[in-house]
Amino acid sequence: MILTIFLTIIFCVAITLMMFSAVAFIQDKKFFSSAPKEAQEAILPREKELFYGARTIGWTLMIFSFLMILGVGFISIWDGFRSGYTFGQFFFRFVFIFTVYKLYDMICFDYFLLMKFHFFQYYYPEVESVYANRKYGYNIKSQLLKLLIIFPAASALAAWICTLF
Repeated sequence: MILTIFLTIIFCVAITLMMFSAVAFIQDKKFFSSAPKEAQEAILPREKELFYGARTIGWTLMIFSFLMILGVGFISIWDGFRSGYTFGQFFFRFVFIFTVYKLYDMICFDYFLLMKFHFFQYYYPEVESVYANRKYGYNIKSQLLKLLIIFPAASALAAWICTLF
């Protein structure tokens, strides 16, 4: 269980690093496809880097965060095989990681960073009006769908695949 908690923390750190590198350093509109249509339309393309080398730093951080996510997956599965996990144990590990991540995403990213601290609006002031009258982020239905249906289903599928081997 301690390893699962550790891997969950690493997963959340990796996602945070990925978001930070996309918003603050890379600043490419393609990364904001999950934002509301109004925000996507308001975002102005950033041709000029925030500072010299910002995109290089951003892509380096993005690759590192992607490798961290792959590492979490690899270690989760490898340790499960090594420990002789059953379907239920694999399922619990996967659903725990995904559930904590999604709650972290909903609370920290959507509520605090987006609505309270205006992190995204700091880098993209043109979207301030899109988020001005919102009490919560922008995609609560999508977030709850992932939290309650998609992630448990994906966890069950992954657990089933892992128990085949």
